[in-house]
Amino acid sequence: MNTDCHAKELFERYSDMIYRIAISYGNSIPFAEDTVQEVFLRYLKKTPRFESCEHEKAWFIRVTVNYCKSTLSSAWLKRICPLESVEQISVPFQQEEENELYEMLSGLSSKYRIVLYLRYYEEYQVKEIAELLGITPNLVSARLARAKKLMKQKLLKEREEFQDGTRTV
Repeated sequence: MNTDCHAKELFERYSDMIYRIAISYGNSIPFAEDTVQEVFLRYLKKTPRFESCEHEKAWFIRVTVNYCKSTLSSAWLKRICPLESVEQISVPFQQEEENELYEMLSGLSSKYRIVLYLRYYEEYQVKEIAELLGITPNLVSARLARAKKLMKQKLLKEREEFQDGTRTV
């Protein structure tokens, strides 16, 4: 299989995952789009050989996480205020419940969003998440517990507002 066909196949397989990871870090559609592009550019420059499908997927996740962290901590990014940040991003979902869940998740810190995403969407175990993010399994467990607690608080607040009639649908 030539490199172009293989790269297209990998793009189809991993671009959505990379996009979702980048959204969970940067909370911005343009940032996520740039991240997908940059990760695949890095793949094309390095053309790494993978031992297995799991190794391949882990490589793309690790490169995405590293790129997001380094970009978001850069001095340049801290000094700018992009126009997109003026408006809250909206990601259209087919179900209203999914939109509401996304809005609640986007209110969490990226360190919580990424562990929730990897655990419940990509179905990685705590130890695997720790390896991918370069943190300890205990820290992953703590972040998952804290993220679940924060989400529960938000859901309870939403429920109370709905019952009190202060929130409109």
